[in-house]
Amino acid sequence: SNSQTTKRTNMGKKKGKDKGGNEKKGAKVFKTKCSQCHTVEAGGAHKQGPNLHGFFGAQSGQASGYSYTAANKESGVIWGDTSLFDYLENPKKYIKGTKMVFAGIKKPDERKNLIAYLKNSTK
Repeated sequence: SNSQTTKRTNMGKKKGKDKGGNEKKGAKVFKTKCSQCHTVEAGGAHKQGPNLHGFFGAQSGQASGYSYTAANKESGVIWGDTSLFDYLENPKKYIKGTKMVFAGIKKPDERKNLIAYLKNSTK
């Protein structure tokens, strides 16, 4: 396939199928599937799930003031592109014993978009 050449020409553009995913679309995914239980901004409230500010690149179970399951705290997962991509497909399978009641996001593109959004919104 000629995916190599396509990648090179699209380098500067944040469009469609490049590795990163689409932040705008990711914001929509977050709003519909995650915002009921999570906030992203600094000092944001813990809801049913923890505030996610600063979680990218950190180990799971670190947000202060949130009561995590032992399963989450002891999983040793570091949140990054790959771990999130796998986790968000099926959270209960990825961290057995998590209390996150979320079926997961089956579509890879949707997960990529969400991760692109999370990366920036939680900085």
